[in-house]
Amino acid sequence: MKYATEILPFIRVYKDGSVERLAASPNVPPSAEDPETGVSSKDITILENPPISARIYLPKQVEQHQKVPLLVYFHGGGFCFESAFSLVETKYMNSLAYLAKVVVISIEYRLAPEHPLPIAYEDCWAGLQWVVSHSGYYGIDNKEPWLSTYVDFDRVYVAGDSAGANLAHNILMRAGSEALNGGIKITGAHPYFWGSKPDGSETKNIEEREKIPTYTIWQFVYPEAPGGIDNPMVNPVIPGAPSLAGLGCSRLLVSVAEKDALRDRGILYYNAVKGSGWKGELELIEVEGEDHAFQILVYEFGL
Repeated sequence: MKYATEILPFIRVYKDGSVERLAASPNVPPSAEDPETGVSSKDITILENPPISARIYLPKQVEQHQKVPLLVYFHGGGFCFESAFSLVETKYMNSLAYLAKVVVISIEYRLAPEHPLPIAYEDCWAGLQWVVSHSGYYGIDNKEPWLSTYVDFDRVYVAGDSAGANLAHNILMRAGSEALNGGIKITGAHPYFWGSKPDGSETKNIEEREKIPTYTIWQFVYPEAPGGIDNPMVNPVIPGAPSLAGLGCSRLLVSVAEKDALRDRGILYYNAVKGSGWKGELELIEVEGEDHAFQILVYEFGL
């Protein structure tokens, strides 16, 4: 066998160390004006070392004197494929910026296996800190004028899809214990969690559980994770995990899809937050008839 690791239909790692990402949609350039939404986008460098970049989106209807909310977004892809610059993510961000009338910045974090977890968590935290630094007089050499000019830093949201939602949760947990630059408070946040013990309709067969992509991908992207699949970063309800009362935001939206294998895990997370003593405003949305990351994949199939 010429593969060192193969997780179908997502990724192959060859014995020479090269990586083939099978599931990623193609990258596309930013646009001065998206023909469908009118949203402008551009790519920016956040840090040179480590290399962290982003794509930022500005809705056409935002005037220069206006200050609008900011959405800091983390893309999905199992921590090992997809990109902030991909076709499906770009189309989704254009839609979000247009419909919500917000500035969106999608962080390009480094991927496993070349950069195993927890590197993506650190990249996303560094990206968020750089973004919120625009709220005050910080010595940033590469300030982004779209952030300085158009963003109301009293209305900052963090979100993600699939693995990106896992990133968002863990960033919010960190924001609850560490200060963000400028004293910025996150106002609000779709889940990617798992664990060794089954919940709800999840299969109880141990061998089957260990073949589920959520399990195999976690072992692949974070082989050194203390506790493995029960590490609090992927199983935040495990006994001994940090209290969810420490979430560093004032509002939280959890979105699940009826046909998603991770649905029950998302509802478990919602109920755990609800029972934790967290003081914020909590909402659960379940979309009937849809599967995992449907809001992104709709663009892949051109529907």
